[in-house]
Amino acid sequence: MEYVYAALLLHAAGKEITEENIKAVLQAAGVEVDEARVKALVAALEGVNIDEVIEKAAMPVAVAAAPAAAPAAEAPAEEAPAEEEEEEKEEEALAGLGALFG
Repeated sequence: MEYVYAALLLHAAGKEITEENIKAVLQAAGVEVDEARVKALVAALEGVNIDEVIEKAAMPVAVAAAPAAAPAAEAPAEEAPAEEEEEEKEEEALAGLGALFG
């Protein structure tokens, strides 16, 4: 998990996510660096829009909180399958990110 944190820290700081930069962050934190994991992370993040992924990952939390705020509004049974399909698609998209947490 610290490898992903290192990548997110670099992204938040506006730095390029490279093997060298991730190693530097991990070493500064006192983490023993596994070269293979660093290479896998950098390869997995290549071409990924991190801001977009973070936004999509945060959205299901906000959507799940909405029904608790308005319990009086009952959705028709016809809409439930579409919502389930959307949730499944979001879960599938996020499942690919699970490989980064190795």
